[in-house]
Amino acid sequence: MQIGSVTTPFGRRPAKLALVKRQMETRDSAQHADIDKWKVFRDACEARTLLGLQDRALAVLSALLSFYPETELSAERSMIVFPSNAQLSVRAHGISGRTLRRCLAALVEAGLIERHDSPNGKRYAHRDSDGDIEAAFGFSLAPLYARAAELAGTAQLVAAEARLFKRSREALTICRRDVRKLITAAMEEGASGDWLAIEAIYLELVGRLPRTPDRQTVESVLDEMQMLRDEILNRLEVQMKSETMSGNPGQDDRHIQNSNTDSIHELEPRFETKQAAPDTVKSRQQSEPIKSYPLGLVLKACPQIGDYGPGGAISSWRELMAAAVVVRSMLGVSPSAYQEACEIMGPENAAVTIACILERAGQIHSAGGYLRDLTAKAGRGEFSLGPVIMALLRANGDDSRRSA
Repeated sequence: MQIGSVTTPFGRRPAKLALVKRQMETRDSAQHADIDKWKVFRDACEARTLLGLQDRALAVLSALLSFYPETELSAERSMIVFPSNAQLSVRAHGISGRTLRRCLAALVEAGLIERHDSPNGKRYAHRDSDGDIEAAFGFSLAPLYARAAELAGTAQLVAAEARLFKRSREALTICRRDVRKLITAAMEEGASGDWLAIEAIYLELVGRLPRTPDRQTVESVLDEMQMLRDEILNRLEVQMKSETMSGNPGQDDRHIQNSNTDSIHELEPRFETKQAAPDTVKSRQQSEPIKSYPLGLVLKACPQIGDYGPGGAISSWRELMAAAVVVRSMLGVSPSAYQEACEIMGPENAAVTIACILERAGQIHSAGGYLRDLTAKAGRGEFSLGPVIMALLRANGDDSRRSA
């Protein structure tokens, strides 16, 4: 038998072409196997957000299914149910007539039921002499039967999305807890470094979370929060190693002081004017750091880095290096790559290099790989910031040539 036919609604309700098309699709997509009506209902409940249905509409759908006498929907039997509004209201937990009509319209719009109205708009059935239904007028459950496989697939997708979202939120909760407690411990125990700047980054990330975030927003914040956690752990690890070395009696005071000066965790500016002591050079096992440049010149060549300073401006080397940490994370440069750059170039020049990369971000495919390449060249004495800064000055409209 045909499980669906094209009908138009009674009264003032218009006959929309979209509903006509849906009735045709229902008629042409008849299934052969019987379908458990409550399984289809559970799938529709799982997929309700994608179907645009509220809980009350699903309660009305449950009530309609309860008027279908069999447990399984079958193409061999009529799938039209014809309860009155009063009967439906009772089985739908006593909702009002107005809410009932709105829910029925939502179920029709979602393509889960169809109207099969009688000439006078009443719901009833004609029976033969044996009591079997010959014709019925009410709501057809045929669309639910025809879309059973589609609803099952949609329900699985929604459930998988919910699992991913839950795991992302759990991971973000743990990461937030780690970052917050690590920053607090570092501040309370007097660890060196600009922890106020790091805390500001943490608060900015938390502030990007709306009251009801979606999975994409949660995962985006989680990625940056994990990078911040890695950065903090990296800072603390290097500091602990430095403290361990400082407790070694084989290290003299001058050697310890020079080693600490090269640490990424010290955000004070450093301008080397003397040849480093031989034992210091040996302990670094690298080439002499490239020359630092005046802060004003750097900011003129790389104005974009100023947007990431406190209050949207940079007035000291400390603020420049704090801004570079933020930009490093934004560009996707790993903490290890930035640490290596600080060790080879010095923290000021590493920050300047990040500022230069930011200016050319649109032309650089991988900021992390580019920084590692520059760091390797600097280690071999093949890289100088001078030509890069001068090129950026010219690109920004500064024709005057300055020497560092």
